[in-house]
Amino acid sequence: MRALVQHSDRGPKDLRLTAGRRRPAPGPDEYLVRVGAAGINFADVMQSRGTYGGGPQAPYPAGFEAAGEIVAAGEDVADALPAGSHVVGAGSGAFAQYMTMPAAQALPVPSGWTDAEALGLVLNWATALAALTSLGEVEAGETVLVHAAAGGVGQAAVRLARHYGARVIATASRAKHDTVTALGADEVLDRARPDLAAEITRLTGGVDLVLESVGRATFPVSLAVTKPFLGRVIVFGAASGDAGLTTHELIFRHQVQVKGLHIGALAAAAPSLYDGLLAELRVLIADGVCPPGSPHIHPLADGPRVLLDLEAGATRGKHALDPWR
Repeated sequence: MRALVQHSDRGPKDLRLTAGRRRPAPGPDEYLVRVGAAGINFADVMQSRGTYGGGPQAPYPAGFEAAGEIVAAGEDVADALPAGSHVVGAGSGAFAQYMTMPAAQALPVPSGWTDAEALGLVLNWATALAALTSLGEVEAGETVLVHAAAGGVGQAAVRLARHYGARVIATASRAKHDTVTALGADEVLDRARPDLAAEITRLTGGVDLVLESVGRATFPVSLAVTKPFLGRVIVFGAASGDAGLTTHELIFRHQVQVKGLHIGALAAAAPSLYDGLLAELRVLIADGVCPPGSPHIHPLADGPRVLLDLEAGATRGKHALDPWR
């Protein structure tokens, strides 16, 4: 099969298209999936540079997220969907024509949706939903700050926060403000403005919940604008690099609740909570809150270039690869 293989930890430039790679076999609790579309996420950039926690050692088939057709199921898969069913999920080696994924974490592609339209459900939408509800405990009337609001998780978070009755303050680069405004954000601010914390405080008097995925460039702002004691900061990314926070700062300067989120770790450590997120996603899909995606689809060979663009902040929305092109 065709696949993109990462050959070093020097970034996407060493991600190379390989033909003739052996098709994987499903483990006891996995599906083997014929990939129809593979989602691109910032975690792919991090993994290509060796900074993704617990990531594999090069060389390895790249990619986390895909949607496609079930070819086979492992012997221990309970209530296995029949071959030919389409699912979206996460696993290793998604940038390929075939991949395996844990069956328990796969979600059926909604009726009438294409594989590409379902990308983002179990990563972007589930992450945004967990950050807002399970960890963030958002309530109607609260103010939510969403960083990187033009990205895959950010766009889902803006939609969901508005659905749950929150006021949304969003940050994004100036060229992407129109995209975020169209999603329903109440205010969209330039992430690079030097007085960002002061402006957010002026507009809100302090926010109740922050969805933090940028890291070093925005984390000080997130801490500064969150309401003391009852305010929550949910950290699920560090696109600009890691940021530090000391116990002294938590006691004497930023008395806020800081919670870490990795959706894959949540699925593994708290499967009942993850199942609840998937059930809520089904309701949101049925109610039209979570619409079919419209990712920008590229041929498999373009994967390295798209990842470099993502790393440089030159993309907006969801991007995907077609392994059959």
